Amino acid sequence: MSHTHFSSRMFIRVCLLLALVAASFGVENAARAQEGDGAFIDNGSIMLGVQPQGHLNVPGGPRSALLGTRIVGVRFLATNYEGVGHDRPSEGWGAADALSRVSGWADADRGVVNLATEQFTFTADSARSVVRVGDVLRVTHEFRPSPYPALFRVDVAIENISAATVQARYRRVVDWDVEPTAFQEYVTLDAGENNAIVFTSNDGFATPDPLAGPSDRGFTGSFFDAGPKDHGALFDLDFGMLAPGQTRRFQIYMGAAASERDAMDALGFIGAEAYTLGQPSSAGKPISGAPNTFILAFTGIGGQPIVPAPTPTPTPTPTNTPTATPTNTPRSKRATPTT
Repeated sequence: MSHTHFSSRMFIRVCLLLALVAASFGVENAARAQEGDGAFIDNGSIMLGVQPQGHLNVPGGPRSALLGTRIVGVRFLATNYEGVGHDRPSEGWGAADALSRVSGWADADRGVVNLATEQFTFTADSARSVVRVGDVLRVTHEFRPSPYPALFRVDVAIENISAATVQARYRRVVDWDVEPTAFQEYVTLDAGENNAIVFTSNDGFATPDPLAGPSDRGFTGSFFDAGPKDHGALFDLDFGMLAPGQTRRFQIYMGAAASERDAMDALGFIGAEAYTLGQPSSAGKPISGAPNTFILAFTGIGGQPIVPAPTPTPTPTPTNTPTATPTNTPRSKRATPTT
């Protein structure tokens, strides 16, 4: 065999091998494009990284100011500090039928389990995710700006698409990793008094499976300024029986503010029925929540607002006589962390 003939055959084999690799790479990329890699949306104050299944933490975003993470979960744009997208970021949700024991969930760290993505669309400031949980539930998360710039609103709908009555459960978990002291946060959770919440704790690392059962990292129920430690929040909600074709709707709010006072004003504005705050520990106590307090809250879950609506500072009427300087509304008293 001549050297020229050998080289030609080797060249053909190399070309075929490269073609196969390219084809395989093209198929993989096509699959990734079809699945979608998530979206970065912002309202000028808050940026969210939204995955196609409705959970947070999308890689490839702008680097955060302190630790330089390119994972965006909840980003406070005024400081460019990240609130959840660090290390192995844990933020997710799950839905289930407690009768048939069918469940599905999504988390950037634990992956996507028993969910089929039906639709994922987004614009610069909104995103809509529609998924099926087996053949039992359809769950929609629709992200959009709220009237309060510190918060995005997420309209959640759980629809019974089966032929039988279901008992609808929903879980949301978040591991707060708040810069500038990521992994050392103060966490507050107020479960309120409502018809849906059946369990809460500070275990933001828990599986998002609503059928997994209670778990905690030292705090359950409502707790205030727990920490500093690496922890978060877990909410288990039971929406009761849904007949075939019936839908249960509620709202989640996500965002951040420059201080605890500003965060509480935001919660009062939306009429929060339950919430959690993630705050840095750099300022020590009493906790001001500066330079950013991160927020996750619920409305539409069968309760009453648990935070007073913000009171606007009155504008003095011009007169010829001196007027008193208006004062701010006093901060509500905070509880001491308890186990």
